[in-house]
Amino acid sequence: MFIETEATPNPATLKFLPGQDVMGPRGTADFTGPEAAARSPLAARLFELDGVARIFLGADFVTVTKTNEADWADLRPQVLGAVMEHFMAGRPVMAGDEAEEMAEDTDPADAEVVAQIKELLDTRVRPAVAGDGGDIVFRGFRDGIVRLHMQGACSGCPSSRATLKHGVENMLRHYVPEVVAVEQVEA
Repeated sequence: MFIETEATPNPATLKFLPGQDVMGPRGTADFTGPEAAARSPLAARLFELDGVARIFLGADFVTVTKTNEADWADLRPQVLGAVMEHFMAGRPVMAGDEAEEMAEDTDPADAEVVAQIKELLDTRVRPAVAGDGGDIVFRGFRDGIVRLHMQGACSGCPSSRATLKHGVENMLRHYVPEVVAVEQVEA
């Protein structure tokens, strides 16, 4: 098994591509600590490694964010080994019911606008963000403000705020006149 490794715009994060589905069409999963990783045998195994701060599982990749103290020269081979061992053993990525309820704050009267926003995010934003090892999740729309949650490599990335404000906000405002601003929210 060959696992590719790619840098991301976030220097604390690397993207690992095992050459097969990780989450596949089920979506994504973001784990901010070992406690949250209990529902994923893969994420739980990666959190056993010293220096792992966050795990993000994408369609066909695993994004690992290291602590400030950790060094990629030491951690990268350990992550590669753990990911390879997991997939070679045929273990599941998620255990049990992996559906995570995502709360969205919207006004039912804005359903058409929300549908437009989600369509633009899914077709124009998420593919680019996934290419950098992350994801962007819609969390709400009220009073012209779109609330988005950054995951994976995008979470804590120095350029994520600029991506949201200059890229995503400008694009949404262009196509959806009801949008006045975009805000980043945590979980």
